[in-house]
Amino acid sequence: MKINKHYTELSGNYLFAEIARKVQAFKAENPQADVISLGIGDVTQPLCPVVVEALHKAADEMAVAATFRGYGPERGYDFLRNAIVENDYRSRGIDIDADEVFVSDGAKSDTGNFQELLAEDCVVAVTDPVYPVYVDSNVMAGRRIVKLPCTAENGFVPELPAEHVDVIYLCYPNNPTGTTLTKEQLRKWVDYALQSGAIIFYDAAYEAFIQSEDVPHSIYEIPGAKECAVEFHSYSKTAGFTGIRCGYTIVPKGVKSEGVKSEKYDLAGTVSLNALWSRRQSTKFNGTSYLSQRAAEAIYTPEGKQQIRATIDYYMQNARLMREALTDIGFTVYGGTDAPYLWVKVPGLTPVGEGSSWGFFDWMLQNAHVVCTPGAGFGPSGEGYVRLTAFGTHENTEKAIRRITNRL
Repeated sequence: MKINKHYTELSGNYLFAEIARKVQAFKAENPQADVISLGIGDVTQPLCPVVVEALHKAADEMAVAATFRGYGPERGYDFLRNAIVENDYRSRGIDIDADEVFVSDGAKSDTGNFQELLAEDCVVAVTDPVYPVYVDSNVMAGRRIVKLPCTAENGFVPELPAEHVDVIYLCYPNNPTGTTLTKEQLRKWVDYALQSGAIIFYDAAYEAFIQSEDVPHSIYEIPGAKECAVEFHSYSKTAGFTGIRCGYTIVPKGVKSEGVKSEKYDLAGTVSLNALWSRRQSTKFNGTSYLSQRAAEAIYTPEGKQQIRATIDYYMQNARLMREALTDIGFTVYGGTDAPYLWVKVPGLTPVGEGSSWGFFDWMLQNAHVVCTPGAGFGPSGEGYVRLTAFGTHENTEKAIRRITNRL
């Protein structure tokens, strides 16, 4: 038996697992320390009332033979897929069909798994810094990665690839930098994909946090995107579903790829990714739980929309507090306006010196008892920055900022 050699090319630990290891070691040595996490993007606010009610009702249905549900459809139940189409797309003038919606257990799974449809020799472009799953899942498959630097010098807007690439991962609002693209900036990528034959994997997990009018909520707001883009969504941060697990992926029937010819199949022409993804899901995925899908359906009710908006506003209040307070004491801060993440330049004010993101992580943990995420963990262009999340409570966010301020 031999292992997949490409796994040996991965870094020793997944970024957030390494952070957890360091934090646990610190707590073991300092059991009295009150550690506040502004690092990992997990939510703190409870599920909203309509979601809890929907979960209770669905659980009651599962306790009665007449309404019990077993395996569900791999693409998701019609009640949720139709709600997604009407509320997330047609309400914005976007024509998406229900059979182009695939309900999942979260965007992380689908953004990592969708690359299984790609040939091994596909060249994959990612922004740098980048959400690690995009890179790691393709490294596991042995693909070559092209990094597109996003820095303060280019306004964190990536340049088009200088060489041909087959697949482009874009995440906007961006994780980790919290920055966004305008419609005109995103149009450049859609035009490139259409002209070059590339496919865009567009992660819109944080679109509900957008405040600015010129920032698109979906790549399908751009003409032509339904021929070149797959879009991923998540309820994890918008509705607090990190523990419930539910999201969805849009695979338009117009997105096609070059086929292959084999002894069994003649797919030498163009192949629909919608059909291939459906085949993959029906083989390797038994569908998202009925309870999770009923919970997701509830957020599209009038009461659900109002309650979810209140939760999003709660987190964005944290983002404003951190952005303003850190800027006031001399930090250079990006993001936090249309996203729940702040991208903070490591200051030269601390003993660790300017430029070391892991060094500043250690300094923050040891001196302020606050956890951040080192930017270097997101790629070479992340060195010199740390990511802070707005998903804490108001009380802990205020306390963490006071500690940082008092120790600088």
